[in-house]
Amino acid sequence: MSWLRRYGHWLLTIFVAFVFIQSLFFKFTNSPETIYIFQGKLDPWAATLGFPGIFAPGGIFSAHVVGVFELIASMLVIAGALLARQRWVQVLGAAMGMGVISGAIFFHLFTPLGVAVVNTDGTSDGGELFMLACGVWISCAIMLWIRREIWLGWLAKFGIGKATSF
Repeated sequence: MSWLRRYGHWLLTIFVAFVFIQSLFFKFTNSPETIYIFQGKLDPWAATLGFPGIFAPGGIFSAHVVGVFELIASMLVIAGALLARQRWVQVLGAAMGMGVISGAIFFHLFTPLGVAVVNTDGTSDGGELFMLACGVWISCAIMLWIRREIWLGWLAKFGIGKATSF
């Protein structure tokens, strides 16, 4: 078993969980930064497309909803790392994390939010949130590659492709 498969997944797990869990403080406490991003930038943009309120509190993409998905993804990648006989749990967490963070990357790239978030006081995060999102996406993708025999087996079980290795 390769070093990456045996130990490297821990580095990826710790990074993904750290980024997601540290952001929960901001999302669950309605911090000014979170309000600015979700209600000040994303919700007005969505309203111009005919979807007002989806990023507001109670909306389907509110900070609390996104935070819950990040928390679940973190718990799954950690549990899958701890449970050697249940690595499929890590696959679910990495896939969920990749899905959540793909949304974040999309909104940074294709909405007024931008890559470098400029706050109401004129300060910029210098692209830090976007870079962390990219790091999480890459980490989840590598975890999925490390555990590819699991999800390739699932695909083969349902007749989608063959259970082959890359």
